[in-house]
Amino acid sequence: MQYDDVAQRLQQLYAEAFGGKASGRFRIPEKLLKEMMGRRRLYSEDRTAIARALFERGYVLIDMDSFFVVMSANSFVNYRRVGKEALETG
Repeated sequence: MQYDDVAQRLQQLYAEAFGGKASGRFRIPEKLLKEMMGRRRLYSEDRTAIARALFERGYVLIDMDSFFVVMSANSFVNYRRVGKEALETG
């Protein structure tokens, strides 16, 4: 699979029901991502390319070393923002 194909499949998984949830964020082991790519290793360039392709689709790939998390980019919109004042009060 190419990077865009992997991103498309990860996007589909986000919408599918599994693991007791109807849809939404999920984690995927690095081993399965390597299998999807048809590779024995994932290099930093591969991780970046998959993350970029997924981001273009509105999702974020978070590398947690032994697994990856896929979340909607919209999940981050309502997070608190750090302002200059917050940095100065520490």
